[in-house]
Amino acid sequence: MADKITEFPPGNPQTDPYGFLGFVRNPDGSVARFLDMPKTPVSSFDKSPVLLVKDIPVNQSKNTFVRIFLPRKAIESSPGTKLPLLIFIHGGGFVICSAATPYFESLYNSFTVDIPVVMVSIEYRLAPEHRLPAAYEDCMEVMQWIKSSQDEWLTKYADLSNSFLMGSSAGGNIAYHVGLSASSCADDLEPLEIKGLILHQPFFGGTKRTESELRADNDKILPPCVTDVMWELSLPVGVDRDHEFCNPLLSIKSGRFDQIKALGWKILVTGYEGDSLLDHQINFVKALQEKGMALVAKFAEGGYHGADTFELPRVYALCELVKEFVQSIVN
Repeated sequence: MADKITEFPPGNPQTDPYGFLGFVRNPDGSVARFLDMPKTPVSSFDKSPVLLVKDIPVNQSKNTFVRIFLPRKAIESSPGTKLPLLIFIHGGGFVICSAATPYFESLYNSFTVDIPVVMVSIEYRLAPEHRLPAAYEDCMEVMQWIKSSQDEWLTKYADLSNSFLMGSSAGGNIAYHVGLSASSCADDLEPLEIKGLILHQPFFGGTKRTESELRADNDKILPPCVTDVMWELSLPVGVDRDHEFCNPLLSIKSGRFDQIKALGWKILVTGYEGDSLLDHQINFVKALQEKGMALVAKFAEGGYHGADTFELPRVYALCELVKEFVQSIVN
């Protein structure tokens, strides 16, 4: 198990945003994937002194699965003691990365052990091969799978009545939309009961450039030219960014969000002031506050989109925020 942050794929996002993401744009306008990011086999965790890890298929026809993380100390706890369940959805602009991508290992380790929780990370289908709402549907399918799963790690060690749905970047976008769907069928998901949404640097957008996007024109991780490509490849064909998959304000204004408030879910929104998507995230927070939503918003100084993917101290700081949020609800 890696204890360091993996470097981002080489390339200049400003001169070749498609190549930066591992795609090539053909003369006819089609796009082909030429780079698959490395994946960490579950066996690499076998010698971890603090974690137990396994993969379980969910829908083999879609190649979706969950990677489950269990702190070893949970096995040593008093019989019947259960931990909160953290359902995690990875980022990657809807088009890259996996539940098994090495970038996320430090987060998995820190969250599972230090909060502590039973963590379920979801492998969902990627765009452009599978455009939105495919990722939303895959994650909802996992929610249904969890509620009836007989896997021992979930039945014996996870408290499904204290579950949290968390996503980072594109995963934050997915977690939000899955939360909308889950809130509309909460009774059907029992005994899985969501207590809170944790949206870290949620990947939201709109048709107009914001000030934070304009400031990030030369950003090395997520400049606007890269988000343009991500939305182009992931949104349904024929729609622009004035679509609720991209702009969450539309679902808030339409009333779709009201059921989350009615259920009493809490929301944590976290990020960095240097994120190119900061303005979209702040507008989202303001819209929720106007709805009277129970909300905690924390935006750390400096940073950039995906900063905790590369800087271990930020992983630990994020873990502390999430730990405080989870324990304020569970305890």
